[in-house]
Amino acid sequence: MYDLSSLLSSLPIGRQDFVVNSLIHMYASCGEVRVARRVFDGVSKRSVVTWNAMFAGYFKAGEWEEVINLFRRMLELGVEFDEVTLISVLTACGRLGVLDLGEWIDEYIRKNLSDPSQNLMTSLVDMYAKCGCVDKARKLFDEMPCHDVVAWSAMISGYNQGNRCREALELFNKMQTGNVDPNEVTMVSVLSSCAVLGALETGKWVHSYMRRKRMQLTVNLGTALVDFYAKCGCIENALDAFRKMPHKNAWTWTVLIQGLASNGQGREALTFFASMLEANVEPNDVTFVAVLSACSHTGLVKEGRYYFDSMSRDYAINPRVEHYGCMVDILGRAGLIEEAYDFVKRMPIKPNAIIWRTLLSACKIHKNLEIGEESLKQIVLLEPRHSGDYILLSSIYASVGRWEDAVRVRNQIKEKGIKKIPGCSLMELDGMIYEFFAEDNAHPYSEKIYEKIEEIVSQIKEAGYVPNVAEARLDAEEEEKEVSVSHHSEKLAIAFGLMKAPPGAAIRVSKNLRVCMDCHEATKFMSKVYKREIIVRDRNRFHHFKDGTCSCNDYW
Repeated sequence: MYDLSSLLSSLPIGRQDFVVNSLIHMYASCGEVRVARRVFDGVSKRSVVTWNAMFAGYFKAGEWEEVINLFRRMLELGVEFDEVTLISVLTACGRLGVLDLGEWIDEYIRKNLSDPSQNLMTSLVDMYAKCGCVDKARKLFDEMPCHDVVAWSAMISGYNQGNRCREALELFNKMQTGNVDPNEVTMVSVLSSCAVLGALETGKWVHSYMRRKRMQLTVNLGTALVDFYAKCGCIENALDAFRKMPHKNAWTWTVLIQGLASNGQGREALTFFASMLEANVEPNDVTFVAVLSACSHTGLVKEGRYYFDSMSRDYAINPRVEHYGCMVDILGRAGLIEEAYDFVKRMPIKPNAIIWRTLLSACKIHKNLEIGEESLKQIVLLEPRHSGDYILLSSIYASVGRWEDAVRVRNQIKEKGIKKIPGCSLMELDGMIYEFFAEDNAHPYSEKIYEKIEEIVSQIKEAGYVPNVAEARLDAEEEEKEVSVSHHSEKLAIAFGLMKAPPGAAIRVSKNLRVCMDCHEATKFMSKVYKREIIVRDRNRFHHFKDGTCSCNDYW
């Protein structure tokens, strides 16, 4: 490269910085950040503006590690920096999770800046939130004298990314009362939180707001909208949002394919995958997880094998453990337990606990005790403190009448001090999120809910429902088993919905665990007896119950 120092020496001192900064900016804007760095390195004397120009170049290119490395070099040389520098570095810390440097900057600000700018404090909030220190971020947020849309968005996004979605929506409500108009970043985070919680009405309000404000349906915002509707079980709305998007990327297509698969429309998901290829959109590894999931939920074993082979053959995508897990699920759900077990043993990568857990779940469905026992043995070597695995094997023992073994396995949970994950269901009603736990008496409507449950069980029994007491607590007395199974969290939520939701309105429930066989059967009868559509989202998929049938065709 030419001798930049010699060239600059011919210019007046006041013009040198301007030329260097302009060159760095020009190269970085054209995507030539390496050339920009050579320009930067070719200068012997650099002002803070020159350093910031280089930071801005890396920032624009998304090269966050280089931002961190450049700042550390700056500190080594004892070069003075300013707030513009710190904003770039804090953003990089958040993106990479470099908490120690972010905390150092926080301490520097407190010691040296008496009146830091709003932008700097917002960057600090964003850094802590993205590094998982959400409470620390909120403390700083509350200390700020005023908040612009960027600050609100940073904090709401932090709650969303930290899986504290109820708090994200609560803060969004405060933002509304503060008369601050949300931007695209806010809306993406709010829609994502609504999707996680199944908060359909809140998300619909957000969509309505977007239309009223004529917000552009960008790829990010449109994809978030498709994802929200799909995860709330409103697949027609998701399709409508998808079709109205002017531009789509691979992630948009993937979200729709996964949404269709989860809502029991596996064949339609594969049709859209074909349309994606026709539109010359290159699928990625996540797309194939969605495609294989569609095959799994619909029992398409032949198609699943084809797409699994197609990944590496046609798209040079090496299968990850998630893809192998999908294949185990496809084979296991179809009752091909022996083949699934052989597939796991032949995997070129070491199977993780999720692979073995998937096989164990299939063994529960098809009552394969031998491979179920082997699966748990392998899981315990990898993740010994997951209560759900012991419960699965215990359920297999119970389903084949080996009650003593079922109790023995359940007792291991207590003996090993493993914390059991309680069944929990969520329901949105009139903008409020209600939470229900299995056999819980703490809910303010508990007494009336249990009265409603008794009425429901009586009604559906008359229609032919027979309780599956194998799904009850094993420590329950024989005469209590039927009551125990009737108090699962989703049944409590549905009872509450029948009490409180408007007549004829669909009842929507989100559950943290997989729907058990008894709840699945009981809900089919409820949908028929009470003439309601009941939509249950469990850990794996959606179940659309209507007129006594389920969209999964009892294949879940």
